[in-house]
Formats: sequence, structure tokens, C-alpha cells
Amino acid sequence: MAWKAGFLLMLLVPFAASALTPGDVISARRDGLKAAGHQMDRIEALLDQRGDTRAALAPTAEMIRFFEGLPALFPPNSGAGDTRARPTIWSDPEGFAAANANMLTSLRSLEHAATTGERATLQAAFQQAAATCSACHRPFRSRSR
Repeated sequence: MAWKAGFLLMLLVPFAASALTPGDVISARRDGLKAAGHQMDRIEALLDQRGDTRAALAPTAEMIRFFEGLPALFPPNSGAGDTRARPTIWSDPEGFAAANANMLTSLRSLEHAATTGERATLQAAFQQAAATCSACHRPFRSRSR
């Protein structure tokens, strides 16, 4: 059920982030990032089952919508509470913005790969998107809350 809430947040966050309270913004980003992880799991399962690559289009589009609004979910003073966000997000906003832009670039490549019908192309784009996601975790996400 939590993934459904995260999915809804992925759709709504770009439009409603500015209206969220500090506590809500932490929940919104946490739930949205979890939902993005579930979407990546769906694409990985699709690849493992050798399914139609176009089935990756919807989950990828959902992630793109979420990551387009992600920076707004890190307003000042939202680093305390039930969050794994590292202070680097606020001390290095250019680095965080660049990491998010890299994620969007990887997701758009994944989206394009899904349209090709080529499993190997989708697999390579998926691996790149997963690596880009992990690269952001190291500087901007702590292991524990």
C-alpha cells in the first residue's frame, strides 16, 4: 500500500511540493524515492523475463516526472527528522542539482531505449540509470536515519 502512496506522490509532487509542510516534504521525498525504486524493480523484472521493452515506458515516465520535481522536496530546514538526507544537499546545492540532472538524463536515455524494442539497449540504459542513482546516494544519502 505504501508504494501506491509513493506512486501518487510521484505524480503530484512536481505540482504540490511548495504547499507541503516541512514534515510532509520529508515523507513526500522518502515515499517518492521508494516508489522510484519500485519502478526500477519493475523494469529489472521485465528485463529478467525478456518482456516487451515498451513496457518500461510507463514506469520510466513516472520516474522522470518525480525527478523533475525532486529538488523542490529539499527546501531549507528540511534536513532534520525521519530522513536520510545528508547536509551536503544544502551545502552543495549545485552538486545536488547536477546529480539530479544526471538522473534525469539517464532516465530519458532509459525511456528512449524502451522505445527501440532492443533488449540489450534497454539493459545497458537500465544499468546506467541504476549506476546514476547509486552515485547520488554516496554524497547525498546517509545509511541510517
